[in-house]
Amino acid sequence: MDVLQNLLILPLFSFIFFIIFLHKWWSTPQKNLPPSPRKLPIIGNLHQLGQYPHRSLHYLSEHYGPLMLLHFGRVPILVISSADAAREIMKNQDSIFSNRPKLSIPDRLIYGSKDVAFSPYGNYWREMRSICVIQLLSNKRVQFYRHVREQETSIMIEKIRQMGSSSLVVNLSDMFISITNDIICRVALGRKYGEHGKFKKFLEEFMQLLGEYSVGDYIPCLGWIDWVSGLNGKVERVAKLFDEFLEGVIEEHSKQRKRGVDLDFVDILLDFQRENEGSSLADDDAIKAIILDMFAAGTDTTSSVLEWTKAELIKNPKALKVLQDEVREVAKEKEEITEDDIDKMHYLKAVIKESLRLHSPLPTLVPRQSTQDTKVLGYDIAAGTQVVINVWAIARDPSFWENPTKFHPERFLDTNIDFRGFNFELIPFGAGRRGCPGMAFGLAISELVLAKLVRKFNFGLANGEREEDLDMSEVKGLTVHRKFPLLVAIQHTC
Repeated sequence: MDVLQNLLILPLFSFIFFIIFLHKWWSTPQKNLPPSPRKLPIIGNLHQLGQYPHRSLHYLSEHYGPLMLLHFGRVPILVISSADAAREIMKNQDSIFSNRPKLSIPDRLIYGSKDVAFSPYGNYWREMRSICVIQLLSNKRVQFYRHVREQETSIMIEKIRQMGSSSLVVNLSDMFISITNDIICRVALGRKYGEHGKFKKFLEEFMQLLGEYSVGDYIPCLGWIDWVSGLNGKVERVAKLFDEFLEGVIEEHSKQRKRGVDLDFVDILLDFQRENEGSSLADDDAIKAIILDMFAAGTDTTSSVLEWTKAELIKNPKALKVLQDEVREVAKEKEEITEDDIDKMHYLKAVIKESLRLHSPLPTLVPRQSTQDTKVLGYDIAAGTQVVINVWAIARDPSFWENPTKFHPERFLDTNIDFRGFNFELIPFGAGRRGCPGMAFGLAISELVLAKLVRKFNFGLANGEREEDLDMSEVKGLTVHRKFPLLVAIQHTC
């Protein structure tokens, strides 16, 4: 009898548990996830990232839509490829998506992500951003350093004049790196360090490493690959070199204790540190991290903007001629162009907008991370999802831009569309809380350099190369540069 009862009870309990499971399954709301390509075990969609992520992600978005969910290992990645989706992330739900994921390479290079670009969203980040915006990058401060920009650009013109008279070929890519580096060094550190080739090499390695993906961030069990590949060794070496350099800079400034108004960024930060003992700047590592941000944003991205803009102008001689005519008309017989003249150069500003549209310095920006479960355009997005905003793809959206791959500055002459974070069709510097605070400073350099160059010189490609055949290939990294240096033949004009 007991055996018979047990035989009856077991199916009964199984049936009850099955009913409970069905009830729970039916009562649990099913997630409406964004479209997603098929993923592989362990690695997810990492194999689809490609050498140029902005291009690979653009290709995938054409098949799966402007809101697409990938998985890099175990980490969910939301890819944004439309202005509407970007507006939702960077404006409507900006507070939810203003966090940064913890990435091991920036964390080791920038003192535990104590900078503004990579630090997590919170009180520390608010204080650091406030210090940068108010103390270092306010409009007043940007204007204060205009004499540095004007002096260094004049020095650049004289160097090119001398090189053009003694050589058939001038490397403009190197020239753009030198001018931006010299300006940032004077403004941030008080003097130029660009004459030391090692410094430029360290900075180049630093930016390349920031653009690398660490396997261990997404697949912890495969983190050993970063050691075997040599990636971790490079990160440690570059971090040590920059720390030693910046330690020396801070020690030198601490001994000098400059007074008055002629202060560089390190002076300003050290003064703030002394006057605000309880601030986050009490730690010298925070000062070093902010200075590294200035170099990353000021030198690398600005030189990239100059390089791509000049390449597009050479490739499109009609646009170059229009720009030269405008600059020379505004400058007239003046010995030097000043920043006051730039405001009258509307075509120059259109040229830079068009260059930024086609060649965003950071084509996928720095990734964000959601802090809570939410919905984006009807799709369920889980807390902890990383967000990649493909501004390169957004700026090539044919539903908004006519002939999106064509360099056509005239498209900006009769429109109010700008890149300052209000028009989400054009957001090369990001938008919202995480928008780039150094945008105005970098643009001031770019505009002045280009205006002086096109006024003083006519350009042609070296070795008889035709403009239409100019190679526009890219090299991978956090900031996208030209794969090949921009070599030109220069003719002095005035």
